[in-house]
Amino acid sequence: MPGKDFAPWITPQETASLTDAAVGDLAQRLARRFLGAPSHPAPDDPAQALALLHVLDHLKQATERLQQEAAVAAARAGAGYPQIGAACGMTRQGARRRWPGLFHHSPEKPTEHPTMTTPARPFDVLLVEDDIADAMLIEEALSERGARNLVQVTDGVAALEHLRAPDSPRPDLIVLDLNMPRMNGRDLLKVLKSDDDLQTIPVVVLTTSTAPDDVTGAYSSHANAYVTKPVNLEEFEQAVQSIDAFYLDTATRPRP
Repeated sequence: MPGKDFAPWITPQETASLTDAAVGDLAQRLARRFLGAPSHPAPDDPAQALALLHVLDHLKQATERLQQEAAVAAARAGAGYPQIGAACGMTRQGARRRWPGLFHHSPEKPTEHPTMTTPARPFDVLLVEDDIADAMLIEEALSERGARNLVQVTDGVAALEHLRAPDSPRPDLIVLDLNMPRMNGRDLLKVLKSDDDLQTIPVVVLTTSTAPDDVTGAYSSHANAYVTKPVNLEEFEQAVQSIDAFYLDTATRPRP
């Protein structure tokens, strides 16, 4: 429960009781101030109740604005949707629906978007994926595994531009979709594995395709692994975390 996660000395019920009392007191004082009413209005006068209702509605709107600001601040500080959702007593999916776009992904043009940084040596992951929703899920799944510098590009041309830019860090792992505009994942994989400077970077194909030709073609082009995107959200996240765990924690990575 959120109360136990963020204040182990107080229960969620106690948090709710204290919050209700504080908000109620504030709303009553504001309502009386707006009305210029005495502390104890006549019991049959609806003005006080209506003023209180009006104030509570505006407090609700203010709370929603402040929650949005707090969610943005939490995301900038490194929290993911799982932690943001837990703070509000909801699932990560609920937090994503309530505050979409906390992590910057743009479908407007194929370019890279750094989404996480940390002072420690995080792993560098290049995600070549044009589906914004899938990119967000992958980012969240990776963030739960630890510090990651994630760069997302939306097609093979942008991936090569990033990889060949002199100031770009060499990724520890490339996660590659197959179906993309301009240069698809099949063509990009062939380029990567025929390039002397890039061919040792592990490449995992993560795609919806189960076509035998796609699987065979990927391995013929020397993909390190081929993973089909599960339909189930939880299984999708587990698949991403399994890729991350093996290639970044277990496997010995080539030196640049």
